Amino acid sequence: MNISLTPELEALVEEKVKSGLYTSASEVVREALRLLVRLDEVRQRELAELNRAIDEGLAQAEQGRVVDAGESRRRSRAALKRASS
Repeated sequence: MNISLTPELEALVEEKVKSGLYTSASEVVREALRLLVRLDEVRQRELAELNRAIDEGLAQAEQGRVVDAGESRRRSRAALKRASS
């Protein structure tokens, strides 16, 4: 497989090999791809959690468990104050 890199990315790969942390450009690319897989997994977990939170919020709204904007701001400010203390 042949891969074209921008000059900036090529310089980065060469820098990593010269640093001695990697023995070849292929090793740098393999490590980068492994990290990309891990990042994708983290994003998927975060997206799933966001979707769960949205579903929970929608369910609460359907049950009438809502607060007006003023109360929401008050609660947010109180939480920020507690967090900064």
